[in-house]
Amino acid sequence: MQVKDITTLIEKIAPLKYQEDYDNAGLIVGQHDMEVTGILLCLDTLEKIVDEAIEMDCNLIIAHHPIVFKGLKKLNGNNYVERTIIKAIRHNIAIYAVHTNLDNVLSKGVNAKIAEKLGLENLKIIQPKSDILSKLIIYAPLVKSESIKNMLFENGAGHIGEYSECSFETIGTGSFKPSENAKPSIGSHGVREVSEEVKIEVLLPEYLVNHAMTQVKKIHPYEEVAYDIVRIGNANQTVGAGIVGDLIEAMDPKKFLTYLKEKMNLQVIRFTPYSKNIKRVAVCGGSGSFLIKQIKAVQADAYVTADVKYHEFFDVENQFLLCDIGHYESEIYTLEIFYNEIKEKYPTFAVIFCKENTNPIQYFK
Repeated sequence: MQVKDITTLIEKIAPLKYQEDYDNAGLIVGQHDMEVTGILLCLDTLEKIVDEAIEMDCNLIIAHHPIVFKGLKKLNGNNYVERTIIKAIRHNIAIYAVHTNLDNVLSKGVNAKIAEKLGLENLKIIQPKSDILSKLIIYAPLVKSESIKNMLFENGAGHIGEYSECSFETIGTGSFKPSENAKPSIGSHGVREVSEEVKIEVLLPEYLVNHAMTQVKKIHPYEEVAYDIVRIGNANQTVGAGIVGDLIEAMDPKKFLTYLKEKMNLQVIRFTPYSKNIKRVAVCGGSGSFLIKQIKAVQADAYVTADVKYHEFFDVENQFLLCDIGHYESEIYTLEIFYNEIKEKYPTFAVIFCKENTNPIQYFK
C-alpha cells in the first residue's frame, strides 16, 4: 500500500479543495508513491511524535494540524517546526495533514464527531459555503440517458443535502450535419440529421467537473459531446463552518455543562451565564468565535467551541450558553475519524493512536 492510497481514501470525505485559503492541508513531507509500513495518528506533528513514529515503525503520520502553515525559507533546525521536518525527512517519514477541509464537511468531519459525542440529531451546517458548486448540462441520445446519469452519479454528481442521484431531464430534438471527417457511423456526410435527445442537468462540486466529464466522454456515443458548465452561487448545505443539532432531551445549563464535561472528557469549561434550558446545540471544533453572530441566527441554546477571547464573551449578550472547552479538547477525537476510515478499508493494517499528549496548555487544579 502506498501513501496515495491512504490520502485518496481520506480525501473522499475531506477533499483538499474544501480547505480555507490560509490552510496547508495535504501531503507536507514525503512522496505519494512511498510504501507505507504503518500509520501514526496525532493532532499535532511534533518532534516527539516523529520519535514515536520511528519507535513504532510507522512511516506515515496523519495529523489534523499542519506542521507547516507558511512557507519555510530555511531548514536550519532553529525552531520546532524546522526540527520536526528535518527529523521526518532524515527517517523517511511522510507527514499528511487533514485540517480545515475536515472542519468544513457535514459528514464524518470534526464537528460531526463532536455532535456524535454529544448525541445531537438533525445536523445542519451553520455557515454553508457558496460558489463551490457547478451545474453540468449534458446533451445525449435518449437511449443513453440512464448510463450517462449513472456515470455522473458514480463520480460525485447529484448529491443535494440528504438526497443522492438528483437530476433533471428535458426531452427535445437535436440536429447536426457531419463533415467528411466525422465518424461514418454517425449520420451521413453532408446531410443534416435530426434525433430525439435528452438534456441532463446535475449539480456537483466544481472540483469534480473535469473528472466527471472525462468519465462521461468514455461512454457518450457522440464524437463531439455537447455540454455546458455553469458555476452557481448556491450554498452547499453539506460543506461549511460549524454544525447545529438537537439534544434528545432538553437540559438546564448546569446539567448540560456536566454532560458536556463528561462526554468530551474535559478538565475545565469557560462559559457565559445562561438560565434557559439547552436543547439546540451548535458546535465548531477549534477557534470558532467567528461564528458567534451566526449562532444567534440559528437560535442555538448553547455553542461549544474554543479559543474565545475575553471581549468575545460579551458578544453573546446572554442569548445562548457559550462554552469554550479548549482547542485540543475540541479536536482530539478527530483521530477516531482517521482510524475508522482506514480500518474499514484496510482492517489488518497497522494504524496507531499516538501516546503523546501534544496539548501545549496544562491546567492547575
